[in-house]
Amino acid sequence: MRRRLLSSTLVVAVIAVLLLGVPLGIVVSRLILEEAAQELRADATRLVGEVEYARIQETPLDPQQLEQKYPGRYIQIYERANPPKATIVGTSPPTGRQMAEDAQSENGIYVRVSRDRAQVEQDVRARLLLIVALAGAALAVAVGLAIVQSRRLTLPLQDLAKIADRLGSGDARPSRHRYGIPELDRVAEVLDRSATRISDLLTREREFATDASHQLRTPLTGLTMRLEEIVAASEEPDVVREEGEAAIVQAERLTAVIDELLAAARRQRHAQAEPICIDEVIDQQIIEWEPVFRGVGRRLMLQGTRELKALATTGGFGQVIATLLENSVRHGGGTVTITTTSGDNYIVIEVADEGPGISDDIAPKVFERNISGGGGTGLGLTLARALAAADGGRLELVRRRPATFAIFLRPAEQNERTRVVSGPA
Repeated sequence: MRRRLLSSTLVVAVIAVLLLGVPLGIVVSRLILEEAAQELRADATRLVGEVEYARIQETPLDPQQLEQKYPGRYIQIYERANPPKATIVGTSPPTGRQMAEDAQSENGIYVRVSRDRAQVEQDVRARLLLIVALAGAALAVAVGLAIVQSRRLTLPLQDLAKIADRLGSGDARPSRHRYGIPELDRVAEVLDRSATRISDLLTREREFATDASHQLRTPLTGLTMRLEEIVAASEEPDVVREEGEAAIVQAERLTAVIDELLAAARRQRHAQAEPICIDEVIDQQIIEWEPVFRGVGRRLMLQGTRELKALATTGGFGQVIATLLENSVRHGGGTVTITTTSGDNYIVIEVADEGPGISDDIAPKVFERNISGGGGTGLGLTLARALAAADGGRLELVRRRPATFAIFLRPAEQNERTRVVSGPA
């Protein structure tokens, strides 16, 4: 990236220098040539006046005085008189390098002033060299600024890449680094918030694992002891019956502990639910799935109440919608319609198609694990219902033919009235 920044900045600087320097060089060259021509023209006009004044005063022209007064000039003066007069002052420039201007008066005086063009061209080259030097200095300054700017941009990006890599490896410590660039600072803030959230999640998962191991150890130990007693008293039916009943009690206690732990885990997940815009998640899913439906000659439609807000997680709710759309592609038919409505206690999102629906033998257990009516894995709807429940909502099959699933979510307005308390089970 640093090389691209340098090269792009250098290209822009070169283009700017060329666009400004080349016209400037042309203009300067023309100005110098025009200024030299104007000087010769002024000298010729002045000499015409001096010759006329000398004629009026009847004094002869002094070539040495004229040469001292007009150094570096080759002067030719012609007077129309009887006899004609010609005065030559200075050395004639080489052929092909003359630069001349002339002037004449009504009294028959003609003056021609010449000079060597090489002197003017030398002055032009000196000015052009100055422009080239300034252009080189401008390019050097541009490269220096590009180096500074590239370091200012690439070093923070490299630092952010290291932070993201560290975050992915499990080191969820916020870096608190800021770089003075609003866009990069925004990325750093997002990474810090992600690190804080991941750290909280890891902490809760560790606490859950610790609580689970502690609470499961006692009933498992009791159940193991009862089973050992049953094995040891295999020839005594009364003892087997008594220990078996005790083992059932232990198993029920173990089930209760597991339910309690799952409830605690669900409460922790509820704490992550926040007000989200239903339209944004559904629109994103429609954008992702519409090409798939179009490829099989089907359509996706969205209708109902817009601008609804519900308590959920964007990822969880989006995964539920994606699962329902995927099932409709594989097992449904016709147009898929997503309808959003608002009730007193729930925001309802229905996903329906025009296919054959769900058979009567599959419908009662459609949400059970490993149950599929079309050769699938049987896990999609199970996980979708779990995600909906984790957000404090429900996923239900409300109509079998055609298949219609409904997601029930808590309205965002209940966020103030219904506060989810997370804590030990």
